[in-house]
Amino acid sequence: MTRKTFLQMKRRDFLKGTGAAVLSAPFLNLSARAASNQVVVRNPGGVYEDTMRKAVYDPFTAATGIEVISVPATFAKLMAMYRAGHLELDVIDISDGALVKLEREGAIEKIDYDSWTFTDPSDITPDLVRPHMVGNFLFATVMGYSTEAFSAGNHPGSWAEFWDVEKYPGDRMLADIASGQPNLEFALLADGVAKEDLYPLDLDRAFASMTRIRPAIKKFWDSGALSAQMMADQEVVLGSIWNGRLQSAAKGGAPLAIEWNENMLQVQAYGIFKDAPNAENAQKLVDFACGSEPGKVFATALNYGPANRKAYDLIDPALLAEMPGSPELAAKGFLQDVVYWEDNREEISRRWADWVIE
Repeated sequence: MTRKTFLQMKRRDFLKGTGAAVLSAPFLNLSARAASNQVVVRNPGGVYEDTMRKAVYDPFTAATGIEVISVPATFAKLMAMYRAGHLELDVIDISDGALVKLEREGAIEKIDYDSWTFTDPSDITPDLVRPHMVGNFLFATVMGYSTEAFSAGNHPGSWAEFWDVEKYPGDRMLADIASGQPNLEFALLADGVAKEDLYPLDLDRAFASMTRIRPAIKKFWDSGALSAQMMADQEVVLGSIWNGRLQSAAKGGAPLAIEWNENMLQVQAYGIFKDAPNAENAQKLVDFACGSEPGKVFATALNYGPANRKAYDLIDPALLAEMPGSPELAAKGFLQDVVYWEDNREEISRRWADWVIE
């Protein structure tokens, strides 16, 4: 059932039962909250929606009797519905960077960790337990390479070696700012900055490093689909890429592999709209979704690393070797600082725009 259909049906039923003449907007809102046995969650759809229904939504309904309705919504739509005061959903499942923006807009409620009964918050990776959001899972931007161009034992093993075009020749790709963020962290690693010292980014040093590798960059990719296509077609032999995109292409037969050293971990998280129509149910759903068993199910299906550390004990060890956020791979990488990015996005966007036309 789509959200639109749901809203239309509820309004028709309500009008039929009470008569339109006595209705007012505030009364409608109060009535909806009193009768609520549902929760509406933002979900990007597709395989992700199918997997989350199996891992989280249906088991949650079985445990609580609360129906979960999932709807797609872009970040722009989320912001627009908040500013208009017409919230059509309760829980937001999206990147932590987007939630930082919504938090600064005053749009999201605090996570009520004290009310949790399904999950122990101390089981969640500490960096992912925040006042207004809690981690759902981890994915990573990694170095992908062509196994036709490089062998497993003779490919770049660090971003410094990615920058070494004489030792490892061939066209490369990196992320454009239109993808979310350009790969300034990798530029600094290539220039000798330790991963523990990346933030705040030294922008002068990062852009100077980007200038050095630029002649070898065939294209700066602006979407996950484009990055996967370029690598699968062997247009480039090396590139930054989201782990899921490369792994999907490799499963489809593309001669590609991942170097996990210096991978950059990124976070998909849960937030709850302030004044959400089903606020109490929303808190319950987030509590349930962060459990180890839901984490095991969706991580096994999607190869995303669950935020709940106990979930890793339930996952086939063979899968952990290729799962971002697993203890071994997390130790090789670093967590992207999204607060830094949101604090400095305007300046970086301006500098990137100037740099690309030099």
